[in-house]
Amino acid sequence: MLNRLKTDFRLSIITILGASALLGITPFAAMRFLQGNVVAGLIDTSILLTICSGMAYAWITGDTRRSGMVLAVFACAGAVAVAATVGEVGLFWLYPCLVTTFFLVSPRIATLLNLTSIAAMVAQSDVFQSDIQMWTFIATAIVVSATALAFAQRTHSQRERLEQLATIDPLTGVKNRRAMDEELNLAASHAERTGLPYALVMLDIDHFKKVNDEFGHGVGDLVLIDLVTLIQQSTRKSDQLFRYGGEEFVLLLPGVDGTGLEAVMGNLQHILRKKVKHPGGAISASFGVALLKQGEQVGSWLERADSALYAAKEAGRDRVVYSDTVYATDTSSPVGDSGLAG
Repeated sequence: MLNRLKTDFRLSIITILGASALLGITPFAAMRFLQGNVVAGLIDTSILLTICSGMAYAWITGDTRRSGMVLAVFACAGAVAVAATVGEVGLFWLYPCLVTTFFLVSPRIATLLNLTSIAAMVAQSDVFQSDIQMWTFIATAIVVSATALAFAQRTHSQRERLEQLATIDPLTGVKNRRAMDEELNLAASHAERTGLPYALVMLDIDHFKKVNDEFGHGVGDLVLIDLVTLIQQSTRKSDQLFRYGGEEFVLLLPGVDGTGLEAVMGNLQHILRKKVKHPGGAISASFGVALLKQGEQVGSWLERADSALYAAKEAGRDRVVYSDTVYATDTSSPVGDSGLAG
């Protein structure tokens, strides 16, 4: 639970709004019913129930975008309705709404919502004791909205930067292992729904430690960058490359299997042999390939690809081994030594 609040900013805002509603609105709703102001009590109760329902929906479904929109609209509308019912004291309920809208919906929608709410308040001339009070309200409401907008945009930018740092490998610019776990789960779910085939390729640069030892880590880094660049140029936009660790990478290929997959791997192996070089000569790589099975767990899928990669290394490196098939390509032919990786 706490982890979800740490990683999902909008959910944390919705939760704070729900907790604040329970603590802040409940006493007022009860008080207004006791005072005989049934209309105001019903409005407060409706706001409270909507916010709590939206919070529960966000927690259960994870759909914070839709629930955020509902909460932002209903909170602002509720604040305007409270002011219309109880008068001047209701103005204060709008200020927290003007702030939270920018954290619940997009800046454009929040700005429109805030301006509409302010205009709706001003349209109720009997809410204000004088023109001075009305213009003071307008000025303060606009300042609060502008400040919230600036803060929300800055926060959004920082969150994006932190997310990028957490999921992108700084050397090669591709997604890291953390991002890979999420993408593989999404791929498995999509395959289960649609039946689309997915291939997982684990590749490891052969004798990479020797490159680092003989020519330095700077040269090794350049080899990694060249490898990533060539793979991205040789694959489709829908394919995804991840740095698994060190000189090991994972390539996710949607919509390919059978002879099509063999052709893709043969072409990739040929390009890497031909174009990835270092001061000591050409670079080769070993590949382990696994097709996702019906209903298979991601851990099992990844393990089969890793086992195939291990088999490729054991068979002499610079070759492709397909898990659960009899195909293994080597340096001498597109389809050479046969092998089986479980």
